[in-house]
Amino acid sequence: MESAYYREQAREALRGNWGKAVIICLLGALLGADLVTLGTVENRRNSIEEHIEYFRYTVDSSVFRLILLIMLGVASIILVYSIIAFIIGGAIQLGLITFFIGLCQGEPVSVSDLFSQFHSFGKALGLRIVTSILVGLWSMLFVIPGIIAIYRYSMAPYILAENPDIGILEAIDLSKQMMIGNKLRLFFLGLSFFGWLLLSVVTFGIAHLWVTPYIEAAHAAFYLDISAADHRASFM
Repeated sequence: MESAYYREQAREALRGNWGKAVIICLLGALLGADLVTLGTVENRRNSIEEHIEYFRYTVDSSVFRLILLIMLGVASIILVYSIIAFIIGGAIQLGLITFFIGLCQGEPVSVSDLFSQFHSFGKALGLRIVTSILVGLWSMLFVIPGIIAIYRYSMAPYILAENPDIGILEAIDLSKQMMIGNKLRLFFLGLSFFGWLLLSVVTFGIAHLWVTPYIEAAHAAFYLDISAADHRASFM
């Protein structure tokens, strides 16, 4: 099915639920869920280095040392926060997926769904670690294999969210099977949101509050469609 179909399904699911969807995406992002971002680590690192160099040559050395101490303190807090977010973010990601799957299926949903998957905390963290390692290994070969790996394993969190009793490697294997012939479709679905992401940039991120739930709902609709097709194929 075309990307327009999944976007339509997303809009239909979000009708009357935009408020809850915005809140759950904001909380999910703060707590470490994998959402669409508009910046890169490299850009932030370069920005910090430029600021340090600026202060080094424009302010008194004692003031510079104080500023540097404050920046190191802030960096330490950010590092601790990032570690915590990575650890709990897997379960938060599954909760976010649970919310949007329920939304697309017309089921009652609430912001509390974000915390509904902590019973699978260990598996969620393990899945995040294993997929990160696999994508990293493929990326060492070249950029393209790394990108393909991202799409190959992209459905694993959805599968685990719906099937908490299966193992990490089984979820990854099922995702690989499910994405055969579907990786390009998911790529084009993401590409279809380019204009909306551009709007987020020109509005200084304000539009991103609504674009993120839109994208998440469309991806959930995509998963439900290909998982249903995969299920039908298993009985043919």
